[in-house]
Amino acid sequence: MIKAEWKAIFSNRKLLVPIIAVLFIPVLYAGMFLWAFWDPYANLKDLPVAIVNSDEGAEINGEKLVAGDDLTDNLIDSKEFNFQSVSKEEAEQGLLDEDYYLLIEIPENFSQHATTLLDETPQKMVITYKANEGYNFLSSQIGESAMNQIRAEVNKEVSSTYAEQLFSSITKLGDGFTEASEGAGKLKDGASEINNGASDLKGYLEQLASSTIELRDGTSTVAEGIQSAANGSKQLNEGLSQLSDGSIQLKDGTVKTATGAEALQNGITEYTAGVAKLNESYQLLSEKEKELLTSLAKLQSSSTTLNESTNQLTQGSSKVTAGIQALSGQLEQISATLPAEQATALKESLKQLESGSSTVTAGLEKLADGTTALSNGTTQVHNGATQLSGAYTQAGQGVAKLNESSAKLVEGTSNLAVGTNTIAEKMKEFTTGVQKAYSGSSNLVSGLDQLAIGSTKLQEGTGTLADSSGELAEGSTKLADGTKELADGTNTLQSSLQGASDEVGEVSANDSTYDMVASPVDVKVEEVNAVPNYGTGFTPYFLSLGLFVGALLISIVFPFVQPAIKPTNGASWFTSKVTVLAVVGIIQSLIVVAIALFALKLETQNVGMFILTAIITSFTFLAMIQLFVSVLSDSGRFVAILVLILQLTTSAGTFPLEMIPQPLQIFNKFLPMTYSVQSFKAAISTGDMSHFWFSSGVLIGFMVVCLALTFGYFMLVFKKRYSRQTAEA
Repeated sequence: MIKAEWKAIFSNRKLLVPIIAVLFIPVLYAGMFLWAFWDPYANLKDLPVAIVNSDEGAEINGEKLVAGDDLTDNLIDSKEFNFQSVSKEEAEQGLLDEDYYLLIEIPENFSQHATTLLDETPQKMVITYKANEGYNFLSSQIGESAMNQIRAEVNKEVSSTYAEQLFSSITKLGDGFTEASEGAGKLKDGASEINNGASDLKGYLEQLASSTIELRDGTSTVAEGIQSAANGSKQLNEGLSQLSDGSIQLKDGTVKTATGAEALQNGITEYTAGVAKLNESYQLLSEKEKELLTSLAKLQSSSTTLNESTNQLTQGSSKVTAGIQALSGQLEQISATLPAEQATALKESLKQLESGSSTVTAGLEKLADGTTALSNGTTQVHNGATQLSGAYTQAGQGVAKLNESSAKLVEGTSNLAVGTNTIAEKMKEFTTGVQKAYSGSSNLVSGLDQLAIGSTKLQEGTGTLADSSGELAEGSTKLADGTKELADGTNTLQSSLQGASDEVGEVSANDSTYDMVASPVDVKVEEVNAVPNYGTGFTPYFLSLGLFVGALLISIVFPFVQPAIKPTNGASWFTSKVTVLAVVGIIQSLIVVAIALFALKLETQNVGMFILTAIITSFTFLAMIQLFVSVLSDSGRFVAILVLILQLTTSAGTFPLEMIPQPLQIFNKFLPMTYSVQSFKAAISTGDMSHFWFSSGVLIGFMVVCLALTFGYFMLVFKKRYSRQTAEA
C-alpha cells in the first residue's frame, strides 16, 4: 500500500503538483513574514519625519544659545529617520496628507527656557511630538521611543552647558574664597586688636567704676561738710552782724567816755561803787574774749585748710572733666562696634558725667573764691580780735587798779581818758575789721550756699556716674567676651574659607567632566542569549505557524483516509498514509531550514537541533491534523483552524505569556505550538539542552498520541468497511 500511495501521487499530476506546492507553503508563509520583518529598524532612515524649528534663540552669560538649531542639525546628521526641516504649515499639511509619519516641533522659546534653571520659576524645554497614528500605529510607537532618545540627548546637551557654567562659577567662587580668606585674616587681626582693646577697656572701666564709687562716697562727705560749713557760716555771719552793731555802739560809747571823763570825776562816788561790777564784767568779758580768739584762730585755720582743699578739689575736678572728655573721645571709636542701644546708653552716660563734672568744677571754683574771701576775713577778724583783746586786757588791768585803789581814781581817770581815746581809735579799727569780717562772712555764706548746691549736683552726677560706670563696666565685660568670640569666629572663618578655597582650587573641569555631570549614569547592557535582530526573535513563532499552515494545506490536496488501493489491513492502510505525510513533513522542514539558514542567514546555537526541531514540529502538526481530518473530515479542518487560532494567541511567541489575558493563559500548556516555539528558541538562541529535550519530548508525545488515535481510527474503519469483503473474497 505504501508503494501504491506513492505511485498514485506520481502518476496523477493533479495530486503531485498540489503536494509539491504545499511543500513550499511553510517557506512562503513563514519565510515571507521573516523576510519582511527580519530587521525593520534598519530602514528607519527611510521613514519621513518633519522637523519644525521655531526657536528664536537666547543669550546666557553673554553667549548666544541656539538650542533649536543645534538639535535640528544633530537630528538630520544622525540619519535615524528621514528628518526634513520644513515650515509649520507644510509639516501640519504633510502629516494630514500622509507625507510624514511624525512631526517634531521645536517652539520659539526653546532656548529661552534653557536659560531659566536658576530663575525662581524655571521653565522646562518643551518639544511637541505629533504622530498620525491612523496612518500607521507602529510608526507612532517607534517615534515615541525615538523621542525618548532625543529628550535624553537634549537633556545631556543642556546639562553639559549648565555644568560648564557651573564649574566656571565654581572657579570664580574659589577666587572669591581666597579673597574672602585674606579678608577674614585681616578681620581676625582686627578682631584680636579689638579683643585686646576691649580687655584693656574692661580693666579701665572697672577701675573707673570703682573710682567713681569712691568719688560718689567722697562727694557725699564733701556735700555734708559743705552743708555744715554753710550752716556754720550763717551762724558766724549772724554773730559778726551782732558784733558789728556792738562795735559801732562801743565806738560811740568810747567817744562818749572820752568826752564824759569830767562827768566821770563828778560821779566818781557812783563810779567807784560800780567799779566792782565793772571789774566782774571785765573778767567775764576777758574769758569770752579768749574763747572768741580761740574760735577765730580755729576758724582762720579751717578756712585756710578749706581754701586749700577747695583749690585741690577744683584742680581734681578739672582733671576729672578732662579725663571724661578724653574717655568720651576714645569711646567714640569703640561705640561704633557696639550694638546701637549700648552705644546710645554709653554716650548718654558720658554726657551726664561730663555735665555733672563741669557743674562740680564751676561750683568748686566759686567755692574757692568764697573760701579765699573767708580766709582773708577771718584773718582780719582774728587780728582785730587780738588787738581788742589787748585793749580789754589793759582796760581790765585799769579797772582792777581802779578797784584796788580809789585814791588813784583821779590818776586812773586821766589814764582812762587817754585809754578811752586809744580805745576809741582802736574801736574804729575794730569796727572796720568787724565790718570786713561780716562782709567776708556774707560772701562765705553765699559761696557755701552755691557750693552746697554744686555739691548736691556733684553728688547726683557722681551717683549717675557710678551707676553708669557700673553698667559700662558690665557692658565692657560682655564686650570683651563678644570680641573674644569674634576673634575665635574670625579665626574659624579664615580657616574654613581657606579650606574651601583649597578644595575649590582642586576642582578641574574639562569636556569629560561636563559630560559626566550631564550624563552621570551609563547603562551597561549585558545580553544573555543575545538575539541579533527582530527576525531571529520571531523565527520560532513564524516557523511554527508556517509548518502548521503547511500541514493544514496538505490535508486539502492529499487524501488522508482514501486509500490508493484496497487495504488488506488497517495497519498497512495507516502506514501508507503516515509514510507519505512523514516524507512531506521532512521535505518541507528541510526546505524551511535551508531558506532560513542560507537565504535569511539565520544564526543558530545548534544547526542539528534546529533541523531536528523543524522535523519533529512538522510531523507533530501533520499527525494532529491527520487525526482531525481523518476522524472529522472537513469539520476536522475547522477544528484545526480553531486550534491554530488558540495557538497563535497563547504560545507566547510574540508577547510574554503574562501579558495576555488570564483566561487564555490556561491553553498555553495544552497546545503543541507552545513547545515547538520553546524548542526552536533553545535551538536558535539559548542552546539550553534541557528545555530543548523537554519541549521536543512533549511534541513527540503529542505526535505519538495523535498517531495512536489515528491508528485506532484506521483499524476501526478497516474493520467496518473492508474486513467483511476480505473474508468473503
